[in-house]
Amino acid sequence: MPETIRVLLVDDQALLRHSLAMIIDNEPDLAVVGEAGDGADAVARARATRPDVILMDVRMPHLDGLQATRRICADPALCAARVLVLSMFELDEYVYEALHAGASGFLLKDARPEELIEAIRRTYRGESLFAPSILTRLVAHYVAAPRPDRPTPALRRLTGREVDVLTLIGGGLSNDEIATALMISVKTVKTHITHLMAKLAARDRAQLVIAAFDAGLVRPRP
Repeated sequence: MPETIRVLLVDDQALLRHSLAMIIDNEPDLAVVGEAGDGADAVARARATRPDVILMDVRMPHLDGLQATRRICADPALCAARVLVLSMFELDEYVYEALHAGASGFLLKDARPEELIEAIRRTYRGESLFAPSILTRLVAHYVAAPRPDRPTPALRRLTGREVDVLTLIGGGLSNDEIATALMISVKTVKTHITHLMAKLAARDRAQLVIAAFDAGLVRPRP
C-alpha cells in the first residue's frame, strides 16, 4: 500500500464534498487530491490528478456518474483508478449500469464515516465493496430483467473450485468468508481469484460479480 491513497470526490453538492473531504483528510493514509461537481469535470480532474480511488455520485448535471465512470474506466491512462459509486438509494437505476461501466463497488450515502473510510481502503486493494442491501437488490434486479446482449462467461474453462469461488464472490463474500466456507486458506482464495480474473478477462473483483450474474450462479435472495 502506498504512503497515501489519493482520492477524487465527485458530487454536485458542494456541502457534501466538503463533509467527505473533512472525513477523508483526517485519516493518515488518505488524501483528497481533487473535487468535481459533474461527470465531465470528473473525467478531466481524474486525468489531471491520477487518483487511486474516485468517489462517484450517480445523478449529476451535464454528464452523469454512469457516463463518467465508463469514460474513466475505458481510459488506458486511468487503468489504476477504481470507482466507488455513492448512491442515495438502495437500488438506483444507474447503479446496475455503473457496474457494467466498470465501477468497483457501491456505498450508500447514509453510511457511517468509518464505513466510508474502510470502503475506500478496500476499493483501493481491489476488494470490491457492496452494501449488503444493494447487493441483494442488485442481484434480484439483474436476474429479473435479463439482457439478451450480455455475454455468457466461458465456465467450461474454469475448474470446479474456481466456480465455487466465483459463486461466493457473486454472493458478496469477502476473501476471509470464502476461505471459511470452502475450508481453504485465504492465500488459496486469492490464487483462485487471480486465475478467475485472467480466464474471464475481468478488470477487478466487481467484474467477477457480473460474471457470476451472467452465468446464473447467483440468484435473488428471498
